Amino acid sequence: MNEAIEIFVPTIVAFFVGIGITPIISHYLYKWQLWKKSSVSKTIDGREATISNKLHNDEARKTPRMGGIIVWASVLITIYGFYLLSLFFPYNFSKLSFLSRNQTWLPLFTLISASLVGLIDDFFVTRDRGTFIGGGLSLSKRLLVVFCIGIVGGLWFYFKLGMTSIHIPFDPTMLNLGYLFIPFFVLTMLAMYSGGIIDGVDGLAGGVFAIIFSALSIIAYSHNQIDLASFSLVVTGGLLVFLWFNIPPARFFLSETGTMGLTTTATVIAFLTGEVLLLPIIALPLLLTTLSVIIQLTSKKFRNGKKVFLVAPLHNHFIAKGWTREKVTMRYWVFSLICAVIGIVFALVS
Repeated sequence: MNEAIEIFVPTIVAFFVGIGITPIISHYLYKWQLWKKSSVSKTIDGREATISNKLHNDEARKTPRMGGIIVWASVLITIYGFYLLSLFFPYNFSKLSFLSRNQTWLPLFTLISASLVGLIDDFFVTRDRGTFIGGGLSLSKRLLVVFCIGIVGGLWFYFKLGMTSIHIPFDPTMLNLGYLFIPFFVLTMLAMYSGGIIDGVDGLAGGVFAIIFSALSIIAYSHNQIDLASFSLVVTGGLLVFLWFNIPPARFFLSETGTMGLTTTATVIAFLTGEVLLLPIIALPLLLTTLSVIIQLTSKKFRNGKKVFLVAPLHNHFIAKGWTREKVTMRYWVFSLICAVIGIVFALVS
C-alpha cells in the first residue's frame, strides 16, 4: 500500500502542476506566435510533398509547437518539489521523493537535455530559421544530438551502473553483451527517436506515449524499482495534462521538445528495467511509423518513384484514405494499449 502511495501521489501532483502551468505556457505560445509559418513542401527524399501539404495546413491552423514543455516541466517541478520537501520535512515526505542516483538521475537528465535541444529546434522552426527545409535543425544534427545522449547513457550504464547484460524474454539467463552494450544502447535510442514522427495528429502522440510510459511504470514496479516506476508514471501524468488540452482541436503540438525527450527517456527506462527487448512490442506503433517511412523511401528509390503508401508516415496514409483524424487517433490508442498489455504480460511471466 505504501509503495502504491509513493507512485500515485507524485503522479496526481504532476497532473495538477501541469494543469496549473499550462494556461501560462499556452498564453505565451500564442502571444509569440510559436507555430510553423509554412507547411512542409518537400519530402525527405526531396520530392514534392503534395498530399502531406494538404493534410497539414500549418498556415491556416496556427497551432503552436512546443507543447512538450508542459510534460517535462511538470516532471521537473514535481520531482524537485518532492525532493526539496523531503529535505525540509523528512518525516512526512522522504518516501515520496523519487530522485535517486541508480534509478532516476539518468532518465531525468535524458528527458531534460533532449527536450531542451528539441526546444531549440522548435524555436528555429517557428522562425523559419535553421538548417532544415521549413526551418529547424537538420535531421543529421538531431540524430547527432541523440547519438551523443546515447553515448553518455551507454557509458553511464556500463561504467557507473555496471550493466552489461539484457534480459531475454522467457529465458532465466541474461545475455551478456560486454562492451557491445554501449553501441546497442545507442542504436536502440536512435531507433526509438525515429518513431517521434508519430506526432502531428491531435492527441495521437500524447496518447501513445502515455500508454508506453504507463507500461514501463508497471514493469519497473514489478521489478521493485519504485523510484523508476514513480518517475515513469509522473511522465504519464504530464502527458495526460497534454492530452487534456489537446482534445481536438489541439491547443498545441507535442513537437520536437516533446518527442525527442520522450523517446530517448523511454529507451533509458527500458534499459534500467532490463526489459529492453520488450520495447519493440510496447512501442510497436512508433516502430511501425518508422518502418512505413523506410518502406516508402525504399520503394520510391528502387521502383522508379512508385509508393507503397499514399503518404508516409503510416497515420497520414490512413487519413489520406479517408479516415477521420479522430478515428486514426482512437484506433492508435487502442492498438497501443494492446501492445502495452502484451509487453507487460511478457515481462511478468518471463
